Amino acid sequence: MGSVAGIEPINRQLPPIESVQAVLFDVDGTLADSDPLHYVAFRDMLSEMGYNDGIPITEDFFSAFISGKHNSEIGVFLFPDWDQQRRDQWLDDKEALFRRLAAEHLEPVAGLLRLTEWVKKKGFRRAAVTNAPRSNAVQMIASVGLTDFFEHLVIGSECERAKPFPDPYLKALEHFGVSAENAFAFEDSPAGLGAAVAAGLPVVGITTGNPGPTLVAAGAAFLIKDYDDAALWSKLEKEAVTSSL
Repeated sequence: MGSVAGIEPINRQLPPIESVQAVLFDVDGTLADSDPLHYVAFRDMLSEMGYNDGIPITEDFFSAFISGKHNSEIGVFLFPDWDQQRRDQWLDDKEALFRRLAAEHLEPVAGLLRLTEWVKKKGFRRAAVTNAPRSNAVQMIASVGLTDFFEHLVIGSECERAKPFPDPYLKALEHFGVSAENAFAFEDSPAGLGAAVAAGLPVVGITTGNPGPTLVAAGAAFLIKDYDDAALWSKLEKEAVTSSL
């Protein structure tokens, strides 16, 4: 399975559980509500350097132009007149600040360990698929206690194209030798959701950092607020739906 552009989105329903072979997870905002820490890091460093005349960026600005995007794209957007080396150094410094904040404040999304135990019990293959730098992703996964859970880690910058292109998800599926018809993903951002949908995957949207309608518009099969959400377990355990999807 290669890095193929233009794959048609499939039906937005999750596959029958008995046909599932793999479950794929985004990291930032999906395993832990990390966006607030990224926002603080960007806000403080941009203010310190006098960006936008020193007026701090808003959460709406962060959600619209930064959240879920790859650092190379963010760097060009924020600093169009800088050379790439200068952008890369600034973003490296920002990620170092984020890791310091994460070490103190990062917590798993509610119900995450309940879900991951269910996934392990079912024997599904499992990968983390993220645009985060590898050092960030490894730390976040460790911080939520899932170092031994994931069998594979796909980093967007290590693929031909990062999210919002489907390449990272296609690479995860190829690694396991699993078809998109026999897998599904969890995502929290429109860019990540678009990448998974373009790879042919049905996606559960988690509303940790982005509004539900935005995730539905990006292709979410349905929405959950966290991993204890009854809407999720009614699907996974094939129980009668008791909450509005």
